Parts: sequence; structure tokens; C-alpha cells
Amino acid sequence: MVFSVLYVALGGAIGACCRYLAGLGITRLVGVGEFPVAILTVNVIGSFLMGAFVVTAAHKGLSHLSPLVMTGLLGGFTTFSAFSLETANLIERGAFGQAALYVLLSVGLSVGGLFLGLMAARGVFA
Repeated sequence: MVFSVLYVALGGAIGACCRYLAGLGITRLVGVGEFPVAILTVNVIGSFLMGAFVVTAAHKGLSHLSPLVMTGLLGGFTTFSAFSLETANLIERGAFGQAALYVLLSVGLSVGGLFLGLMAARGVFA
């Protein structure tokens, strides 16, 4: 139990740092705009990686790494608390259409990213 908590903490620290750096990189690439592209991108990438890890762990017997990778690393990397804040900010600015689009894209593309990760990893292990 203690090691699982330490794995979650370690993975969370790494994931949060990766999220911060990815956010900076994406913002530098596309610029700062009205639409939270960096957070959306991180959530989709994180969902893809989650799907790929689930399949890889099952095929390679790595499920014991789930606290480190899924809860810690990918939990720290994806940003649904930031997603909620960005949605609230759009709503408070009166950008209801952008808020709705952001919610639909975030959820739809993240679930889609997870399925792509599942399929990609399954293709590797087929």
C-alpha cells in the first residue's frame, strides 16, 4: 500500500510537470487565444496514452504499474479540473457557444483519443 501511494505521488509529480511543459509548448506554438487549445490537446493526448497503456499493461503483465502510470502520471498530466475552470471562464464571459463547443470537443476527442490508443496498442499486440 505504501509503495502504491509513493508510485502515485511520483507519477503525479512527473505528469504535472509534463502537463505544464506541454501547455507552454502548445501555447507557444499556437499562441494565446480565446479558446483553450493547450488544455484540450493535453486531455486528448492523455486519453490516448491511457488507452494505449491499458492494452499494453494487459498484454505485457504490467498492471502492477497502474498506480504509477494511470493514476499518477496520466492523472497528473490530464487536466479535467483545468477543463472545468476553462469552461466556467468561457461561460462567465458570455461565450456560451464556445463553452459548449469546448465541452463537446474535450469529451468527444478525449474519448476518441482513448479508443485510438486502445486500437493502436491492440494493433501492436495482435
